[in-house]
Amino acid sequence: MQGVDLHTHSNISDGTLTPELLVQTAIEKGIHTLALTDHDTMDGLKIAEQVAKNQPIQIISGVEISSQWSRPATQKSYGVHIVALNIKNPEPLQALLEEQKKIRAERAKQICDLLTPLIGFDIYADVIAKVDGEADRITRTHIAKTLVDKGVVARPQQAFDKYIKEGKKAYVKFDGLGLEETIKIIHESQGFAVLAHPTRYDLSATNIRYLIEIFAQFGGDAVELPPYIEAASTRQMVDRMIEQFNLKVSVGSDFHGDNMPWIKLGNIPKVKEGQVGIWESFS
Repeated sequence: MQGVDLHTHSNISDGTLTPELLVQTAIEKGIHTLALTDHDTMDGLKIAEQVAKNQPIQIISGVEISSQWSRPATQKSYGVHIVALNIKNPEPLQALLEEQKKIRAERAKQICDLLTPLIGFDIYADVIAKVDGEADRITRTHIAKTLVDKGVVARPQQAFDKYIKEGKKAYVKFDGLGLEETIKIIHESQGFAVLAHPTRYDLSATNIRYLIEIFAQFGGDAVELPPYIEAASTRQMVDRMIEQFNLKVSVGSDFHGDNMPWIKLGNIPKVKEGQVGIWESFS
């Protein structure tokens, strides 16, 4: 398992390394199996594969999809990220991603419009400049970094805490496809559906367990193991759910480069005895 990282980002979404530099850095770190999983886009995949040719590394096709789910009792909708891996027939997934890109572009403009009266000026032109004019690549991280550049906040996290995270005045929900439909399209694309970082959605333990349960019921394939920084009790809870629903596991750093410098490429949690890695199913 050492040398595997199945959750990484490039500057095609909200990472800071180009796909070329990401692959080169992974090789330097001894990673032999790498998935590029940018948000709602696979545009960097061909670049990564080209760089990896004749190099001691395998590039796994991937993408991190913004989805949503709800509990029948409350009908409250929650965002969730599903990583698609080892995609063999990308056409169905690409059709979904084109819709997701439109949603992402519209959401970014809506957030910037909401920010304007709060901070006293419009930052949309500066935000879109960060993604070379491609509005469908904008994430909240780009908006947060622009707020830092403009002196509105000192750090990106302050932008989230003050303006753009859920419950704040400039928050706009990403209205992505439902969880069941997302998993179905991944399977139609002959890929594997992985529940990304299940403990990082600000959910109660009860809701985390319910999320994993319905993910399994909808045919999800694997759950991403929590990082080392999570409490041992949290890891134990996730491990129990994985065992209960006979799910495979995935390992990924969720590397973003300088946007999240505390996350290191290839720094992945240890798979416990009896757990089966999703990468063992790749062909």
